[in-house]
Amino acid sequence: MSESLKKIPIKVQNVDKDSATISLYETQKKLYPRSVKGLFNNFRILFVIGTQLLYLGLPWLQWNGRQAVFFDLINRKFYLFGLTVWPQDFVYLAALLMCCAFALFTWTTIAGRLWCGYSCPQTVYTEIMLWIEQWVEGDRNKRMKLDAAPMSLNKLRLKSTKHFLMLAFSLWTGFTLVGYFTPIRSLVAALPTFGYGPWETFWMFFYGGFTYLFAGFMREQVCKYMCPYARFQSVMFDADTLIISYDEARGEPRGARKKGADPKEQGLGDCINCSICVQVCPVGIDIRNGLQYECIGCAACIDACDDVMDKMGYPRGLIRYTTENALEGKYPEKAIASRLKRPRVVLYSLVLLIVFCAAVTSLALRKPFKVDIIRDRASLVRETEDGWLENSYIIKIINTTEQNQRFAITANGLPGIKVKAEQPETLVRATETESITVQVQADPQYATKGSHEIHFVIQSLNNPALRVEEKSSFIGE
Repeated sequence: MSESLKKIPIKVQNVDKDSATISLYETQKKLYPRSVKGLFNNFRILFVIGTQLLYLGLPWLQWNGRQAVFFDLINRKFYLFGLTVWPQDFVYLAALLMCCAFALFTWTTIAGRLWCGYSCPQTVYTEIMLWIEQWVEGDRNKRMKLDAAPMSLNKLRLKSTKHFLMLAFSLWTGFTLVGYFTPIRSLVAALPTFGYGPWETFWMFFYGGFTYLFAGFMREQVCKYMCPYARFQSVMFDADTLIISYDEARGEPRGARKKGADPKEQGLGDCINCSICVQVCPVGIDIRNGLQYECIGCAACIDACDDVMDKMGYPRGLIRYTTENALEGKYPEKAIASRLKRPRVVLYSLVLLIVFCAAVTSLALRKPFKVDIIRDRASLVRETEDGWLENSYIIKIINTTEQNQRFAITANGLPGIKVKAEQPETLVRATETESITVQVQADPQYATKGSHEIHFVIQSLNNPALRVEEKSSFIGE
């Protein structure tokens, strides 16, 4: 065995003396996060409320007589306020995913796991479940005593109330999710009879059930063992990334002391070893042991420590947002902002800017209608009464705007080519698709045997400057 492997500490737990087996997995210990007040906690509350107002409220907004944000899978149309996205526009979905990915990379390189600490659904839902738990069962000490107490009517009442509220909220989130794919007002109308389809019912209980399981029970286990972001975040970290750190040089040696005592006279640092930073941590780690992958960057320990420092009369910032290089004294903390110009941040930001600008430009230049040409395969070519050759086509016009549009259809590519349709103009209503059957006729002396390239021209009569030209073929005899 190599020397490096010999130095790796192995944590042995749950040794069964009779069978001599060793458990390789850490036993889950229920955490009782202590409530905390402070600047960063206020930011966290703001993000929890903001994200939930956005998620729960968007399906109720109306736009031009329809749901403002609605993903109509049946008709294959996604409505985003005044924008209608069709299957042909899924390149924009790829651009959106790329923007989200590089934005996350950029932000993580700059400021660590702020997404996890403030906006991640697991963090947000866990925070809401903790609010319910604290409201029903009380503060940290009361919750610990309640769990340790034997079952009684009061304990049963409190536990039942807590889980009822958690389940109600979880089902509400599942109901809202389905409301993005089925009009939410129709879901509410069907609620008294529970007249939902099998897929609607499945997704309500699937999403609601996992919200209840992950945020109500598993909590920090999801962040520690299931979330891949915690594993690959170190690839995006460097010595200039803003992280939550304990100032060991200032805090050590730690130890208890009376309020007002001078720690230097007692040979102590500023840390009084109260362990409140551990008690408020939602994942149960001790930030004084250094940066750990479990840390979600929520800054609860900063608020807790600052509160203790205020009470002791010490300067704030024993635990704070800083960088590894600043903590080691390689540059002052006021110079942290200047480190944003490092190559990794610039590269991520540049790629993000390019993808975003390309997507926005393409979306701005997108024509307000799309055209698909489908040849009638049942009858390739036939001869008309006047001796001309005729091919049949189905032209699909997709109106991507919120206004009705009128179109005229012509063709070119062969001398004297003519297009015949049921009506000279075609009306396509807002965000709808219209299929028009047309016959194209050509003189046999030009439409000789074989395939001839032709072009359909679809002209918008609302705006003559807008036209789409699609290539097709004409079959001669």
